[in-house]
Amino acid sequence: MNTKKIWANFGVQDLARTTKFYKDLGFKPNGASEQLTSFFFGDDNFIIHFFLRDILTPAMKGPIADVKAGNEIIFTLAAGSKEEVNNWEKEIRQAGGTIISRPEAFGEGYYGFVFADPDGHKFNVFHM
Repeated sequence: MNTKKIWANFGVQDLARTTKFYKDLGFKPNGASEQLTSFFFGDDNFIIHFFLRDILTPAMKGPIADVKAGNEIIFTLAAGSKEEVNNWEKEIRQAGGTIISRPEAFGEGYYGFVFADPDGHKFNVFHM
Protein backbone atom coordinates (compact mmCIF):
# COMPACT_ATOMS: atom_id res chain seq x y z
CA MET A 1 0.00 0.00 0.00
CA ASN A 2 1.35 3.41 -0.94
CA THR A 3 -0.58 6.19 0.77
CA LYS A 4 -0.03 9.81 -0.25
CA LYS A 5 -0.90 11.43 3.07
CA ILE A 6 -1.96 10.60 6.60
CA TRP A 7 -3.94 12.78 9.00
CA ALA A 8 -6.01 12.39 12.15
CA ASN A 9 -9.71 13.00 12.79
CA PHE A 10 -10.97 13.73 16.30
CA GLY A 11 -14.51 14.32 17.53
CA VAL A 12 -15.23 17.49 19.52
CA GLN A 13 -18.27 19.11 21.14
CA ASP A 14 -17.60 22.79 20.39
CA LEU A 15 -15.78 23.98 17.24
CA ALA A 16 -15.33 27.55 18.48
CA ARG A 17 -13.74 26.35 21.75
CA THR A 18 -11.45 23.93 19.90
CA THR A 19 -10.43 26.58 17.36
CA LYS A 20 -9.63 29.09 20.10
CA PHE A 21 -7.60 26.53 22.10
CA TYR A 22 -5.32 25.52 19.22
CA LYS A 23 -4.99 29.08 17.87
CA ASP A 24 -4.04 30.28 21.37
CA LEU A 25 -1.25 27.67 21.36
CA GLY A 26 0.01 29.01 18.02
CA PHE A 27 -0.93 26.13 15.72
CA LYS A 28 -1.51 27.11 12.09
CA PRO A 29 -5.13 26.77 10.94
CA ASN A 30 -5.79 24.51 7.95
CA GLY A 31 -9.35 25.63 7.36
CA ALA A 32 -12.77 25.27 8.91
CA SER A 33 -16.40 24.69 8.03
CA GLU A 34 -19.67 24.19 9.89
CA GLN A 35 -18.54 20.59 10.55
CA LEU A 36 -14.86 20.87 11.43
CA THR A 37 -11.85 22.95 12.32
CA SER A 38 -8.41 21.82 11.19
CA PHE A 39 -4.80 22.58 12.16
CA PHE A 40 -1.26 21.83 11.01
CA PHE A 41 1.13 20.29 13.58
CA GLY A 42 4.92 20.21 13.39
CA ASP A 43 7.46 20.92 10.68
CA ASP A 44 5.91 18.32 8.35
CA ASN A 45 2.45 19.94 8.64
CA PHE A 46 0.69 16.86 10.04
CA ILE A 47 -3.03 17.62 9.87
CA ILE A 48 -5.54 17.04 12.63
CA HIS A 49 -9.19 17.63 11.74
CA PHE A 50 -11.49 18.25 14.70
CA PHE A 51 -14.99 17.26 13.57
CA LEU A 52 -18.16 17.88 15.49
CA ARG A 53 -18.71 14.60 17.29
CA ASP A 54 -22.25 14.31 15.88
CA ILE A 55 -20.81 14.44 12.34
CA LEU A 56 -17.89 12.07 12.94
CA THR A 57 -19.75 9.34 14.84
CA PRO A 58 -21.95 8.08 11.95
CA ALA A 59 -19.00 8.30 9.54
CA MET A 60 -16.98 5.96 11.80
CA LYS A 61 -19.73 3.29 11.61
CA GLY A 62 -19.47 2.74 15.35
CA PRO A 63 -18.95 4.51 18.66
CA ILE A 64 -16.10 6.92 19.24
CA ALA A 65 -14.02 6.39 22.38
CA ASP A 66 -14.95 8.39 25.46
CA VAL A 67 -11.62 10.17 25.90
CA LYS A 68 -12.62 11.39 29.36
CA ALA A 69 -12.53 7.73 30.49
CA GLY A 70 -9.59 6.43 28.44
CA ASN A 71 -7.20 7.07 25.57
CA GLU A 72 -8.00 6.77 21.88
CA ILE A 73 -4.44 7.66 20.88
CA ILE A 74 -1.75 9.95 22.23
CA PHE A 75 0.30 12.17 19.94
CA THR A 76 3.73 13.37 21.03
CA LEU A 77 4.79 16.96 20.38
CA ALA A 78 8.57 17.38 20.40
CA ALA A 79 9.98 20.42 22.19
CA GLY A 80 13.41 21.90 21.52
CA SER A 81 14.48 22.22 25.16
CA LYS A 82 13.41 21.66 28.77
CA GLU A 83 12.62 25.37 28.98
CA GLU A 84 10.30 25.05 25.99
CA VAL A 85 8.55 22.10 27.67
CA ASN A 86 7.99 24.24 30.78
CA ASN A 87 6.72 27.17 28.69
CA TRP A 88 4.29 24.94 26.79
CA GLU A 89 2.89 23.64 30.07
CA LYS A 90 2.09 27.23 31.11
CA GLU A 91 0.63 28.13 27.69
CA ILE A 92 -1.58 25.04 27.60
CA ARG A 93 -2.90 25.74 31.09
CA GLN A 94 -3.64 29.38 30.12
CA ALA A 95 -5.39 28.27 26.91
CA GLY A 96 -7.75 26.04 28.90
CA GLY A 97 -6.07 22.65 28.59
CA THR A 98 -5.85 20.15 31.42
CA ILE A 99 -2.39 19.20 32.65
CA ILE A 100 -2.46 15.44 33.28
CA SER A 101 1.13 15.26 34.54
CA ARG A 102 3.50 18.12 35.36
CA PRO A 103 6.82 18.40 33.48
CA GLU A 104 9.31 15.88 34.83
CA ALA A 105 12.32 13.77 33.89
CA PHE A 106 11.50 10.19 32.88
CA GLY A 107 13.42 7.43 31.20
CA GLU A 108 16.96 8.05 30.05
CA GLY A 109 17.23 11.66 28.87
CA TYR A 110 13.52 12.44 28.52
CA TYR A 111 11.68 15.41 30.00
CA GLY A 112 8.03 16.17 29.45
CA PHE A 113 4.38 16.10 30.47
CA VAL A 114 0.93 15.03 29.32
CA PHE A 115 -2.03 17.32 28.70
CA ALA A 116 -5.59 17.05 27.42
CA ASP A 117 -7.35 19.55 25.21
CA PRO A 118 -10.84 20.79 26.20
CA ASP A 119 -12.44 17.64 24.73
CA GLY A 120 -10.04 15.27 26.49
CA HIS A 121 -7.73 14.41 23.56
CA LYS A 122 -4.33 13.69 25.12
CA PHE A 123 -0.94 14.86 23.93
CA ASN A 124 2.52 14.13 25.30
CA VAL A 125 5.03 17.00 25.13
CA PHE A 126 8.66 16.06 25.57
CA HIS A 127 12.26 16.96 24.98
CA MET A 128 14.92 14.32 24.50
